[in-house]
Amino acid sequence: MMRFDSALGLESRRGPLATVGKILVYTFMVVVFTGPLVGLLVSAFSKTLDPTRFSLWPDDFTLENFVQAGNKNVYHYLFNSFVVVGFGLLLQMLVSVFAAYALARKKFRGMAFVMLIMLATMMLPEEIIAIPLSLVLADMPIIHTDLIGTYAGMILPVGAWGFSILVMTEFMKEVPVELEEAARIDGAGELRIFFGIILPLCRPALGVIGVFGFTMIWDQYLLPLIVAPESSMWTLPIALRSLRSDEEVGIGVLLAASLLALLPSIIAFLAFQRQFMRGLTSGAIKG
Repeated sequence: MMRFDSALGLESRRGPLATVGKILVYTFMVVVFTGPLVGLLVSAFSKTLDPTRFSLWPDDFTLENFVQAGNKNVYHYLFNSFVVVGFGLLLQMLVSVFAAYALARKKFRGMAFVMLIMLATMMLPEEIIAIPLSLVLADMPIIHTDLIGTYAGMILPVGAWGFSILVMTEFMKEVPVELEEAARIDGAGELRIFFGIILPLCRPALGVIGVFGFTMIWDQYLLPLIVAPESSMWTLPIALRSLRSDEEVGIGVLLAASLLALLPSIIAFLAFQRQFMRGLTSGAIKG
């Protein structure tokens, strides 16, 4: 697997020049990627904002911005987001592992067509399916239930994501067939093979779809906008847009709400970081 410094052309160099080059490159990356986050963090805890001045700690530290954010129901919107992400990600991972098991370990007619359909769903912008999705959610087929204005209306559409299914499918294909055959000789059933052999070996892939799935659901804007006509059902991304257009909300309150919207994604990445990195590099190592 290619190292990062070799990709930058620094690996072949030797001596002090190479060391200085690496230091400059890594310093630049730290400033570019962490600078905006540090600026947001400091500004969210500042009482007065000075755009011409940058510091690593606010001179007038205060929690007033977060208190004012609570007065604007930001924490209620944050709770709505956690409910949608929690159940949506759980449903998405369940659908992904079972669908991937069928696509990777079983042979059936029409499998290539199913894979093609999943790829096609990843190519369609959300705006194209907005109207058909709203019509389906307003009158769910078979059960004829209106899911507009409910948490279920925001959770069910994200339960099946083509990206997660494809990642799990490709990863499960790499599990040796001999392990499954040995388990069948020992008398293991289908569920025991799935939960005892296949799924534990796919933990790196679960980390990958966990991070990407969390981010995808957390950043959803169009779907909650369609399903939640009342502000009490809004998730945090929609609330941020509403706060931005509210003249009574100061920039400090808006930055505090933005920080609350950003932190869960960072925490999710840190929680799944080990499995996430293993999942991303497993393909390169096997290849």
